[in-house]
Amino acid sequence: MTKGSDMQPLRVLVAGGGIAGQALAFWLTRGGHRVTVAERFPALRAAGAQVDLRGQGIEAVKRMGLLDAVRGKLVDEAGVAFVNSRGKAKATIMANTSGRGRQTLTSEYEIMRGDLVRILHAATRDDTEHVFGKSVDGFEQDAHHVAAHFSDGSSREFDLLIGADGQGSRIRRALLPQGFDPYWRVGMHMAYWFVPRIASDSNIRDTYMVPGGRQIMRRSHHATETQVYFVMREESEEASAVHRAPVEHQQEFWASRFRDAGWQTERFIEGMKTSPFFYSQEIVQVRTDTWSKGRVVLAGDAAHCASPYSGMGISGSLVGAHVLAREINRHPGDLPTALANYDRVLRPFVNEIQGEVNPRLLRLGMPMTQRAINIFQATTALACFLHIPDLAARLSKEDRGGNWQLPGNPAPTGAA
Repeated sequence: MTKGSDMQPLRVLVAGGGIAGQALAFWLTRGGHRVTVAERFPALRAAGAQVDLRGQGIEAVKRMGLLDAVRGKLVDEAGVAFVNSRGKAKATIMANTSGRGRQTLTSEYEIMRGDLVRILHAATRDDTEHVFGKSVDGFEQDAHHVAAHFSDGSSREFDLLIGADGQGSRIRRALLPQGFDPYWRVGMHMAYWFVPRIASDSNIRDTYMVPGGRQIMRRSHHATETQVYFVMREESEEASAVHRAPVEHQQEFWASRFRDAGWQTERFIEGMKTSPFFYSQEIVQVRTDTWSKGRVVLAGDAAHCASPYSGMGISGSLVGAHVLAREINRHPGDLPTALANYDRVLRPFVNEIQGEVNPRLLRLGMPMTQRAINIFQATTALACFLHIPDLAARLSKEDRGGNWQLPGNPAPTGAA
């Protein structure tokens, strides 16, 4: 709301307490609104694997006054190595830490998802009502209010409902026409978990290619923990369905697909059994023609998931929250205008970051044969020897979000 406005603050319900949900709470409370964040998990969901900030996402965090807090929690990942079955690096692409140009395969700002969630939550918890252990299972709306129905059987009335409940969003399912499929698939799947760190696990992310369109990544974020990623190309019904199966079945599926892969596969599969965290997903993008209907609007991955291979998933959520909150704060008494502006302003950025994902290029990085793997590694080694990745990153005029400019601050932050 503009300074000096006599407009009543909005009662806003944010479904989902992740990155987008916490960022929305940050900006909307500073705009004078009463915000409730409903998270289906019983506590702050501060888990997950390593994420990064790039381009406009770095600027979004900076405007929140939280960049120093993020820097204090960065993961030490100096670059990405492509290794053979003996773990020997055939080519290594280092991070671009020049402060100029484009981030490489690893960003200058690598952080664990849980740490980023905690940083955002610490900045919102004193001004925001957080409700844990409840999900928004349904809603009804009219011209003036939204009645949200929670998983415990209770209901409450709000002026606006924001669905920030992730890639599998329930709010989106209720908002869009029945039978509409919002997912754009690239024919790839991923699972990740943690294993104990060993002496040979360095601060370089190892990438190991396996015939059959498979890939294993190892990255170490902590003195005692290492992250493991299994990725594969597969377009079967079994692969798409396994992500909804019990965790034990998911683990059996991934172990069966990779048991013959070599390198440190045995160690990684054994580590599944005791990992404190395991997640399996299909690599998709969320693409819809609309992000809102009436007094209900989608944000973050629920609206425009760009997929891990865009490199802009977290940054996209932060930027989207920035734009949505700005329009709500500018037009609290005219939500149709606010939500229309949100779509108009953000859509070009989303199109840019989603367009970064090219299935053909992804398949080049996941060869089907050992011969193709050898060619990829040799070509990459030559490029690194000639410093091509480093020069391309430093000389680039823009990062993965293109030349789209982040609009002005949604609200004053009080930060210097």
